[in-house]
Amino acid sequence: MKNILLATLIYLFSISNSNAQEVQKFSLKAAIDYAFEHQANVLNARLDEEISKKKIDELTGLGTPQIEGSADLNNFLRVPTSFVPAEFFGGEPGTFAPVQFGQKYTSSAGLSASQLIFDGSYIVGLQASRAYAELATKQTRRTKVETSIVITKAYYGALVSESGKEIVDANIERLTKLLEETKQLNINGFAEKIDVDRLQLNLNNLYVERDNIVRITEYGYALLKFQMGLSNSTKIELTDKLEDYDLTNVSLPDTADYNKRPDYDVLMSDRKLQELDLKRYKYAYYPSLVGYGNLSANASRDEFNIFSSSEPWYPTAIVGLKLSVPIWDGLQKNSRVQQSKLGLAKVDNSLNQYRNSIQLEYTSAQSTFKTKLASLEVTKQNRILAVEIARVSKVKYDNGLGSSLELTDAESSLKEADANYLNTLYDTIVAKIELDRVLGNTIY
Repeated sequence: MKNILLATLIYLFSISNSNAQEVQKFSLKAAIDYAFEHQANVLNARLDEEISKKKIDELTGLGTPQIEGSADLNNFLRVPTSFVPAEFFGGEPGTFAPVQFGQKYTSSAGLSASQLIFDGSYIVGLQASRAYAELATKQTRRTKVETSIVITKAYYGALVSESGKEIVDANIERLTKLLEETKQLNINGFAEKIDVDRLQLNLNNLYVERDNIVRITEYGYALLKFQMGLSNSTKIELTDKLEDYDLTNVSLPDTADYNKRPDYDVLMSDRKLQELDLKRYKYAYYPSLVGYGNLSANASRDEFNIFSSSEPWYPTAIVGLKLSVPIWDGLQKNSRVQQSKLGLAKVDNSLNQYRNSIQLEYTSAQSTFKTKLASLEVTKQNRILAVEIARVSKVKYDNGLGSSLELTDAESSLKEADANYLNTLYDTIVAKIELDRVLGNTIY
């Protein structure tokens, strides 16, 4: 019996250990680094890089010798019939006689090769494939920047929710203690029942608020794990603190440098590809030159002994050059050139608009950050004042110099000041992140 009980305890202990999941700790940098290795968008961007490299290999292969082997074996169930003048065989002039030329079995085998010597479109295409590879690399960098931004926002959003929960827990603990004290005072006749009811009402509201914050916090962590490419069932702990984010050491230049923006790099690569597209159509007017060669052998038999060494095969060999010179195509190439020029003009218009919008974007981001920073300072001071007011109100209430209404008002003001501070702190962090994005000062 004891052995059975011991085995059961060991089994239950092993199950509890297997179900226990190790908590993974992440700093902001570690969370971003993890996303760079596991987030789907980043992984796909890297795959696009690899695809672009393979396209270079594919196009490069077109400029190397192309070699192809071929073989065929034919069985003429009925040998083809041809008609020749009958007078060849002593027949009537002007008449034709049916004759079967050929043998029942024929076979051929050959080896052909070709080499592109000159083709302007191929040269430009090779340049375009390399430009496309550069574009894929820049798009990966842009994806990483975008990923680092969304993870930073989600990371600090989770921290704000966590801090809000801690503040509510502290308020619940403080108000619970105050409620118990007030109940005793009411029992002893030193406080009214309405004082107890007010405090109970405030405490109930705090519990409701805590439930809401818990759900918001759970969602915040789920969002962060999703952005990281981490399973939602994984337990994580955030090691950075809200206070670690530097909101003071901020450089605000007069103008934003669009050259530091990864999306501008992508636009410039798009322009380069459009230029190469135009160049490709212009090169279509140039002639192309291809060298080729062919070596083959044929055999013909009345019986199926194609591969017999005693019967001959008849070889054929040829080498040559093929020059293709475009002469007239109904102005198709000219139309393609004009379309490509118009496409390049559109890209230039987009680039000019982008350059002009950067300064406007920077002005807006700078104004938003300054406004949020000023609001943060106000809410910070309000929070300090609310703490002091709540402290003084408690002292007055304990000494019979203040009312319970004054105390509950002070507690409500403190709760509101805490919430305003946390919300403004997060808004300021987001504004700083957006400012860094506009300036190209990314975390990654």
